[in-house]
Amino acid sequence: HDWLGALIESGLVAPIELGDVEDQFVQSTLDAFTYTDGNLYGLPYASENLGFFYNTDLVSEPPTTWDEVLQIGRDLQGEGLVEYATAVSTGPLYNALPIQTAFGGYIFGRDDSGAWNADDVGLDSAGEIDAVAWMTAAVEEGLMPETFDYETAHSLFETGQIPFLMAGPWALDRIRASGVPYAVAESFPDNGAPFLGVQGFMINPFSDNVLLAQAFLTEFVATQDVMQKLYETGLRPSAYIPVLEATDDPDLRAMGLAGANAMPMPNIPEMGSVWSAADNGITLAVTGEQTAEEAMSDAAEQVRALIRGALAGMVNLPGTFQDQVGCGAQWDPACQATGMAEGDDGLYTLVVDLAAGDYEFKVALDGDWTTNYGSDGAQDGPNYTFSLASDSTVTFTYDPDTHLIDIATE
Repeated sequence: HDWLGALIESGLVAPIELGDVEDQFVQSTLDAFTYTDGNLYGLPYASENLGFFYNTDLVSEPPTTWDEVLQIGRDLQGEGLVEYATAVSTGPLYNALPIQTAFGGYIFGRDDSGAWNADDVGLDSAGEIDAVAWMTAAVEEGLMPETFDYETAHSLFETGQIPFLMAGPWALDRIRASGVPYAVAESFPDNGAPFLGVQGFMINPFSDNVLLAQAFLTEFVATQDVMQKLYETGLRPSAYIPVLEATDDPDLRAMGLAGANAMPMPNIPEMGSVWSAADNGITLAVTGEQTAEEAMSDAAEQVRALIRGALAGMVNLPGTFQDQVGCGAQWDPACQATGMAEGDDGLYTLVVDLAAGDYEFKVALDGDWTTNYGSDGAQDGPNYTFSLASDSTVTFTYDPDTHLIDIATE
């Protein structure tokens, strides 16, 4: 559903009328597919949010506060039983949101009608800064790793080296297969709220059969049999109340309860300007390169600049070499240090000095990931890759007509 705003603003989806079947869907999933104009644009079939997993051999009852999470970690560390208290997966804005919301942090505010307000950016709010400062202190104390990495976080939990992990239903098969003894808490510490993501069906307004497509959704998809099959295949809580009420999976049930206060991922186009800025800000704070206040203030200003269009026209090369040339982190499409300069011939160039190694990058336009090009010149294509046998000066040349990059070294 978080694609909704961009699709609507591009005229690529049509409103949907659910009629009599509307009351058979969980209201929060309908809200996720409702845009700022008040119209519904999707028929939801599943929802997902993080759950709070704990190792039942190490912890008998889940903690109720985030400070208790750290204290339990300290105690277990002192006994030599664990390496850390917890770890956060790749993308801390998403995967640590229950920490941020517990402290009062937020992404966007809402207007009087309840719609997302892109003019109210909350990344530099007091609550958000406090949450990032809490994570930074946990890292400094050795209770959290300073890297946000999916494989690291899951391996630590699955091998009993952390007692707590935030993970979604997509990780259940892996966690179950690991054999680690676990349970899922029915709420997050301090009632932190995760993001709510909703999957659903949308209608192409350019179809020759818009009415038939709508009838297909309301008369065929929105039925017990189809929704049950979608639930069994996707291993996500159903958005369809009759199937949800019949769910007997204790993990999905606990995740559903933990997500009762979940925040629907903002479905406005401006959300695309948030991810990299927020993730990089949190990373810069926990690694000690900036204070939490400095990092999140910079992140918020970057988001506001993107929303204002201040970075419109930027051609950037976000990738794995950015941290060598003055960027705060890798894969930042708004970092000025990897912005390309336009020449009189209409081509764009960037010259950087890089150490020997293997690298990946993409072309990103306008300071975010909305429009990006890969090695085949196609939008959202595969990463460019290149290797340097020795330290080199690398010149990148971008052709805006073909969206291809030429790489020269010396």
